[in-house]
Amino acid sequence: MPLILKGVMQSPVTPLKHDFSPDLETFEKLLDFHIRTGATAISWPHHKGESLNLTIAERKAFAEVAVKVVAKRVPVSIHVSALAVEDSMDLARHAQQIGADAIIAITPYFWKPTIEGLYDYFVRLGTSIDLPLIAYNSPSYLSGLEFTGDLTRRLIERLPNFIGMKEASFNSEKYLEISRAALALRPTFAMISGVEFLAPAVPLGGAGSYSSAGAICPNLCKELYDTCVAGESKRARELQFKLARLWDLFRDQYPSSLKGGMVAMGRPVGPTRPPLPTASKERQAYIATQLEELGILDTEPHGW
Repeated sequence: MPLILKGVMQSPVTPLKHDFSPDLETFEKLLDFHIRTGATAISWPHHKGESLNLTIAERKAFAEVAVKVVAKRVPVSIHVSALAVEDSMDLARHAQQIGADAIIAITPYFWKPTIEGLYDYFVRLGTSIDLPLIAYNSPSYLSGLEFTGDLTRRLIERLPNFIGMKEASFNSEKYLEISRAALALRPTFAMISGVEFLAPAVPLGGAGSYSSAGAICPNLCKELYDTCVAGESKRARELQFKLARLWDLFRDQYPSSLKGGMVAMGRPVGPTRPPLPTASKERQAYIATQLEELGILDTEPHGW
């Protein structure tokens, strides 16, 4: 059966102990929380999950926990991007060995290869494993390096396992360019929005989102998706404005503020590993006041 991705998918944060060591026990609780509150897929570790702050061994250990705990209740994709290309290949092979359902990869970090270099990189990655491949377009993380519609078309023609893209440019013109090229060739291609920008994406064929706020307010995220699918544009716009305000709150030293907000919801996941800061008590208190003002403290689940 082909892997179909849609709805509000979760890319969990990475729980850490007070000494910044991995907290696998809390990670298990977090994964289960996401699935019980409606996640349609799990994808870890995105940058929200501090992927670049983790060693390769730590990433493998967390990935193994994810596959084991989720236990095929929803699809699990493993983000394999690393600073060294060979580490990415190693993580991709490991994802397949442990039974993940897909891999996801961003364009290479720091360097600015040519379009041909990007094409060769994703072909090598996609042909190195039998799993479905999801690409990740986020030029803000990569000094402007990004996918084009033509590159997307060429990769779809070359890779039968290229099934979707996390499109996090937050640029409507870019989203349309990639979506138009992809859906014309592969109608099941999953255009997945970065964070909760669903109101502008779903009417254009968007499959859903990798959630940011889902760790805080899964009910609100699901309501936005359902409202978009139902075509209730006025209500969708209201919900989108609310989630956009949350994104403005959490994007400050992301994911520090997100982890700080989880404290207010009774789901503490520990500090953020340096060089990123950990949300101070004052920052946590401010976030809690914003969540209360938005009505989230009264309408969303507390605790695990």
